[in-house]
Amino acid sequence: MPAEPDAARAAARRPRPVLLLAVAVLLGWLAIGFFGGQYTGRLSEVQKNDNASFLPKDAESTAVIDAVAEFSDDQQIPVILVAEKPSDTLTPEDLSALQELATSVETLPLPDLGDGVTMGDYLVGDAPLTPVPSEDGQAALIVLPFDEAAASEVVEEQSPLVVAAEALGEAADAALAGTQLTAYVGGPGGLVADFSAAFAGIDGILLGVALLVVLVILLVVYRSPILPLAVLASALFGLSAASVVVYQLAANDLIELSGQSQGIMFILVVGAATDYALLLVSRFREELHDEVNSWTALKRAWRGSVEPIVASAATVILGLLCLLLADLQSTAGLGPVGALGIAGALLASLTFLPAILLLFGRKVFWPFVPKLDHVHSEDKLETRSLWGRVAGLVGRHPRRTWVTTLAVLLAAAAFAPTFKAEGVSIEETFLTTVDSVEAQKAIERHFPAGSANPVQVVTPEDTVEEALAVVTADEGVESAFAGLVAPVPGQPPAPPPVVDGQVLIQATTTGASDSAEAEETVERLRVDLDAVSTEAIVGGNAAINLDVLDASARDLRVIVPTILLVIFLVLCVLLRSVVAPLLLVAANVVSFAATIGVAALVFEYVFGFGGSDPAIPLYGFVFLVALGIDYSIFLMTRVREEAATRGTRRGILVGLAVTGGVITSAGIVLAATFSALSVLPLVFLVQIAFIVAFGVLLDTFVVRSLLVPAAAYDVGPKVWWPSRFAADTEVPEDDGTEGAEPAVATRGAEPVRP
Repeated sequence: MPAEPDAARAAARRPRPVLLLAVAVLLGWLAIGFFGGQYTGRLSEVQKNDNASFLPKDAESTAVIDAVAEFSDDQQIPVILVAEKPSDTLTPEDLSALQELATSVETLPLPDLGDGVTMGDYLVGDAPLTPVPSEDGQAALIVLPFDEAAASEVVEEQSPLVVAAEALGEAADAALAGTQLTAYVGGPGGLVADFSAAFAGIDGILLGVALLVVLVILLVVYRSPILPLAVLASALFGLSAASVVVYQLAANDLIELSGQSQGIMFILVVGAATDYALLLVSRFREELHDEVNSWTALKRAWRGSVEPIVASAATVILGLLCLLLADLQSTAGLGPVGALGIAGALLASLTFLPAILLLFGRKVFWPFVPKLDHVHSEDKLETRSLWGRVAGLVGRHPRRTWVTTLAVLLAAAAFAPTFKAEGVSIEETFLTTVDSVEAQKAIERHFPAGSANPVQVVTPEDTVEEALAVVTADEGVESAFAGLVAPVPGQPPAPPPVVDGQVLIQATTTGASDSAEAEETVERLRVDLDAVSTEAIVGGNAAINLDVLDASARDLRVIVPTILLVIFLVLCVLLRSVVAPLLLVAANVVSFAATIGVAALVFEYVFGFGGSDPAIPLYGFVFLVALGIDYSIFLMTRVREEAATRGTRRGILVGLAVTGGVITSAGIVLAATFSALSVLPLVFLVQIAFIVAFGVLLDTFVVRSLLVPAAAYDVGPKVWWPSRFAADTEVPEDDGTEGAEPAVATRGAEPVRP
């Protein structure tokens, strides 16, 4: 047998200890996937989706929630059944049917909560349930004080409110089938139930859609059946590892986990793990063109990729951890949840995926196996490939390219101030028809709009009469009373309970609790009641919305500059430069502003959204700046590597040409994974999906492809200041006109001076 084939086979062998280590790594990740995967499906057990859990701990509405809890040993949340007859008034028969329904509710079975469990087991108080008709006689309310906390202690696998709301809705449909009444389940309890039901799709639908989208894209990118499965397995294992930690922290109340945080974590892990895999695999394939031994090629690829991948992950992790500075607990909770997800993606991408690449070697790319043909990265500049042509454009017209691109971005950014982030009403929260929204509409048609969610005032006992007079006199208040239960008409009111010298006053507002009118009422009451007692505090749903809006504005002011500083410092360490990080951060800020400007136009004139959650700008900033900077990191670390031997300007063109395909693929994957959030019927997540998807594509195709390389090319070697790269010489020196093609730099030479 010829010697050369034997030598080639010998060169292609992988060391036995390394193979054994790879097998051990795979077995370890299989164990993590087996045990951790169970926690991925159980994260919904430790979610908190009510508004109260999102509030700042020092907010006035939070203090009211804590104070009101002292008035009763039971932690109730009202579930309201609304029955209406829009075309006519309620007949005695209708009221009789409603009374029979109210009477039967206590014995309504809830088998999903346990054998023999009924609704009455979790209703607070001894007062019999009775329908309360509206003044126009066309509707009636039945209020169920449901003890969710007690039910949650017994059942952890699902939301008791979802079970109770569904059972109540079915019972109402059956009991009112012979009438012309239409019933809806709403109130605070119904709203939480609808939120919980919407987030119930996260474990299956959202993750399934995201993985399917990524699989399709990877099949197109790699044209291989093996690699996409390996990449997706890496993402799932990373998610399993993160889920174990997140579950334990949330179960022990060390972090707040909401449905939206869980959904975003799923998307972050899948998107980030795929991005890291694309970079590593691309570098591995590149090395295989020069190296017959796949183990040697993998070592080189891993060493060349680990720095940008770790820097990218560190940037996102640190950016997310900056959210811990937030006053809003939901925003602060997303920080560690998202950071743990990115950490899991990083760990799996740098251990599990390399083990797969080592075991399969070149065959992992089957059927398009890379050949040993010594095709180098710089060769792409000499071809007519897409990214070779883009690099050529940047090299010929750098200043024209970045000035034009910047002008377009700034034009889009001019619309950013029109972005509406003052909150949305309950009606605008869901994309689908849900009972809680229909119930709120029915209440507004027949009752004072704030009936379902009263304003709550806690005041000292000796000021209760004066405080009640102030509340009743406010133009935004329909009615008010002191105590837990409204007085029965025609009967003298019972003395209100006193706890620790405090009395509770409840007020029905003329405007819906999620309206600007109700928030203005809260603002007036807080000012007016201060004159009665500085200890008087105002809460309730309208106050919660107001406090959330104020906290979101504060979080934006504090967290945005903190994230920019953190990212700038990480880039300074990574690139050993000050100028390049300033350029990258500025470019991404402009990109974010342009994205918000476009989103403002699309949300109002295309989707018809009435507004956005106040946390949207901050979430969008975190994801776009922290994630968008990844692609500039991938580009500039490769540019710096190439600049060491080719000079800065030539290195920029080579880096752009060789990373163009992989970074574009990574951007498309991340945009597609975030787009999967739109499968959940919540406006908040749809808006986040659009902002991040559009912003990532803008970063990928415009900022990283044109603005950053063209501006860096125009600056030249000084982009690396104060490192030694700033002294690189490129001859002939650019004479100031666009189109001058620089020659390869010579490091260490004295600068050529005019």
